[in-house]
Amino acid sequence: DRTMPLSRHTGQIPESNWTLGFREMTEPWKGAVGCLGVAVFFAMTIGIISWQALEQSPEEWVLRGRDAGMLWERGRGALLLRALPAGRPVLAIAVGSVPATEPPPPRDRCWHDGGQFCYSWEEDAELRLSLEPPAAPGTECYGVRWTPLRPDVTLKDCFSMANVSWYGGPSIHAQRWPLNGAESPAQPLVSGDLSTNPDGFGPVLERYFLGSTGVTVTVAPDVPLLLSLESHRQFCLETPAGRAEPLHYQLCVSADHLMRNFPPCSSPIWRYHGPEGSAAKIKRGLRSLARRLKRHRLQEGVVALGERGTAVLATADLVPSERRKRQALALVEPLELSITLSPYASVTSPLFLRSLRGGEAAGYWLSRQPRPGGSSIPLLTTWKGQLCARLNITSEAALRWYLARARHLRQALGATYVVFEGVEGNSFLEQDVPAPAELAGDGYTEVLAAALATLGNGTVISAGSRSSHLPLFVQMRPLRSDWSHAGLKGLIPSVLHYSLLGYNFFIPDAVGGSVAGATPGDPELFVRWLQIVTFLPVMAFGTPPWLCCDAWVLNLTRQCIQRHRDFVVPLLLKYSEEWQSLGYPIFRPAWWLSPTDPVAFTIEDEFLIGDEVLVAPITEKGQTWRDIYLPGEGHLWLDTNTARVFDGGTTLRNYSASLAEVPVFVK
Repeated sequence: DRTMPLSRHTGQIPESNWTLGFREMTEPWKGAVGCLGVAVFFAMTIGIISWQALEQSPEEWVLRGRDAGMLWERGRGALLLRALPAGRPVLAIAVGSVPATEPPPPRDRCWHDGGQFCYSWEEDAELRLSLEPPAAPGTECYGVRWTPLRPDVTLKDCFSMANVSWYGGPSIHAQRWPLNGAESPAQPLVSGDLSTNPDGFGPVLERYFLGSTGVTVTVAPDVPLLLSLESHRQFCLETPAGRAEPLHYQLCVSADHLMRNFPPCSSPIWRYHGPEGSAAKIKRGLRSLARRLKRHRLQEGVVALGERGTAVLATADLVPSERRKRQALALVEPLELSITLSPYASVTSPLFLRSLRGGEAAGYWLSRQPRPGGSSIPLLTTWKGQLCARLNITSEAALRWYLARARHLRQALGATYVVFEGVEGNSFLEQDVPAPAELAGDGYTEVLAAALATLGNGTVISAGSRSSHLPLFVQMRPLRSDWSHAGLKGLIPSVLHYSLLGYNFFIPDAVGGSVAGATPGDPELFVRWLQIVTFLPVMAFGTPPWLCCDAWVLNLTRQCIQRHRDFVVPLLLKYSEEWQSLGYPIFRPAWWLSPTDPVAFTIEDEFLIGDEVLVAPITEKGQTWRDIYLPGEGHLWLDTNTARVFDGGTTLRNYSASLAEVPVFVK
């Protein structure tokens, strides 16, 4: 027998017996003990992880300012902007192209700088948040900058529409107010011609979005950018695929406005649609239109000649003289004349052929190089169904020549106003050709608008991008002759959209619409359209009232023109001063006076002129009543039709408005 020395207390398990016993255990028992140990280890690990998950908040502050701060939400990978001190939600940004489950660490790479936060997702992207100088007194701004770390990373930030109404950005075919109801696939945020590309973005566009929570999103002009709109869900900003471009924008907890000038004009515009086959026919047609307007006691205003008619007269009157100038002025007396130009030239036109003979084609027209080191050839595009070249605005010589030609024609034809169409769009982008740096995005529109502003206040352009500070009128896009959002229902949303972006002095489309719709020649549509444009900067007519309607509508047109001159124009002059001093839009949405009432955020069929006049027209066919929201709790509103007074902050249900009436309230 083997014996062991009693070296321990008899109550203890002798080591030799324990060791011997373990050696004598069967293999299954050994496995069971091992599994028990592993199980205990995992249980402890899971417990620690669970404890950490319970202890850690799903949101983590990453940058705080005085009035607001930014958080990272781990669950969905989102940046949150909250107002302080209460933490009121202002904005949620869903982040794309980085792992959503990997949270930024408590201490970031910029920990030594309290005004910044930096974090890098290895091999994906780097994020830098920074407190920026305020855009205006009382605002707080944050810079957001994403930098890709691989060429194949596409950066994409999506701004939630949940509990936020969004305004600004691009004009679209069927304009919505707010932008939440719009739908668009991802496409370059560049102005375009909706008549040729109705699914694209329209002629007035800014990289500026305003949320009903008091936040603005502004994107730098040099950032290559795509925008998508997902109805009632989100809008997204993203960089083009495969180009490794950074994405940066600024968030401000307040609106950012600019100081602007006021181009004076208030006369009604009558568009010429007569014969244009020759200069003689055009002159007879203009004289005939002027006589008819005078006969119907509508002899005030401007007769607008289109681009083709202008080109025909320009060809016939190349050499100006005092006699020709007097003859031109006599064409439409006592009215004024407006002519139309564009930066396009048909490849068969005398204008383009003369430039070729002078050896100036490469310098005066946008060009491209088919091969590196090869000679440049004009970048041809389509304009109004013709193959054309487009003015090269990067050439100072070309711009001087073009502006001199515009001044020459204005003088030779005796025109008071010059309309420039075709200002919108990026010809290089449309043909998938690399653009010069200065013409990237909406660079063409911006540079050309600045040049055209030198022609004086009688200048109208067809597009606007970063040009709202210039003393120019902007021609609104054409609308359909129907009651849809592409027609009459889109007029007020367009007015609010243009004005919010700073384009307060615009020329709306002709009364009744200028694009053939479902109800051409509808007298009711003409009247309801007329009632809205009475309260806008300019009244424009395509079809004269004596051609579309009866004597009653003709008389109503006279009354509306007089009301525009006597009541609306003084209001516009008054609030243009406020616009210049404070930057407030002249045409304001209902939420301007009710900024905390969610009901006001989605009203798209009313508008304010300043703070004192509310216009609530009928936009539904066949209706003679409507609900009217009166903004501004605590204010009183006087109905100019009935002299009845109502409280602000209330809704008038089924309010009567006959075909002869437009509900207008004065505060």
